[in-house]
Amino acid sequence: MARCIALIVAAGRGSRFGADMPKQYAMIGRRCVLAHAAQAFLDHPEVDAVRVVIHHDDEKRYREGTKGMNLMAPVFGGTTRQQSVRAGLESLQNDHVDVVLIHDGARPFVSPAVISNVIAAVKDAAGAIPALPVVDTLKRGRRVSQTSIQAGETVSRENLWRAQTPQGFRYDAISLAHEKTRGQSMTDDDAIARAAGLDVEIVPGDEDNFKVTTREDLSRARRLLRERMDIEEYRSGAGYDVHRFTAGDHLYLCGTRIPFVQRLEGHSDADVALHALCDALLGSIADGDIGDHFPPSSPQWKGVDSATFVRFALERITQRGGRLINVDITIICEAPKIGPHRESMRNNLSEILGIGTDRISVKATTTEGLGFCGRGEGIAAQALAQIGVSHGTPPRHE
Repeated sequence: MARCIALIVAAGRGSRFGADMPKQYAMIGRRCVLAHAAQAFLDHPEVDAVRVVIHHDDEKRYREGTKGMNLMAPVFGGTTRQQSVRAGLESLQNDHVDVVLIHDGARPFVSPAVISNVIAAVKDAAGAIPALPVVDTLKRGRRVSQTSIQAGETVSRENLWRAQTPQGFRYDAISLAHEKTRGQSMTDDDAIARAAGLDVEIVPGDEDNFKVTTREDLSRARRLLRERMDIEEYRSGAGYDVHRFTAGDHLYLCGTRIPFVQRLEGHSDADVALHALCDALLGSIADGDIGDHFPPSSPQWKGVDSATFVRFALERITQRGGRLINVDITIICEAPKIGPHRESMRNNLSEILGIGTDRISVKATTTEGLGFCGRGEGIAAQALAQIGVSHGTPPRHE
């Protein structure tokens, strides 16, 4: 059986991306772009191993972004994509490779079908690339000013294709082609192969196999991942908190400032509802409670906005492969009246949690004059939170 190795090129700087890191290390869900790309090949039954070509400045980012993945040791690339691919090919000289798949590290969503189609085509051809036919009308444009481009002639789209990766080749053939074209500037490995006289076949590509080049592309990738997420497990957490009244003229509930004849006593802003919610979120991943992470004895939390605690708990959930489904909060007090502030509370929670108000419930009740709440000594709150965990990754402790 032919030995197939995937070579993922991730040494670029991504100048068009406009961020403080190369695009391949930007996060999509709980993994970086590069890790998504590499995992697709690690999971494919016809791929024997995966090697990544990285920039020498990215070694730490690479280690962190691919931690726990069964990858070959990375190699350092050059100043151009062509140089990086050649460095990767040379690193495989002693690995008895028959077929090599060369893939862009900034294409996170290559499908198993595309990989299989490329491998199958290389059995009968020197090389194969996935591509999509051009369906839009093409125009030549002439720039007339800094902000204006004038439309010109229509260009025929017949026989035009949008090339993607992985581009697959017989290893010996593409290695020789890179040697023959050393010093020439080529945009992809198909061009290098054809310049060396190799026949390259086109196989069907996939619209989701796009390259993350701009911040808009990253947003698209994140939306696509959310659509793809298959929730395999649901988990729930419950929280309960109480704060007594003390002298003051306002209090906070669900991030809303409510004028009142007293305030709630507490080391932070004493938002009893957000404290209960924080415990519910932490409870969904069995990660202790608010006091474990934000000890009331620590002066740094004095007067702090309780939304800080909730965002922390939500980030802990995200790190464990989870996403918030909905929350339900019940505020227990005789006064103040919650009804007039309910929508403000739900809107605040929506902004803090990143979910719609249709997934956020805020209710209020009294104790019919019984107990400390009934006597007007303080306010209690209960919260429930449900999360979904995807891709078979159970919540875990750091």
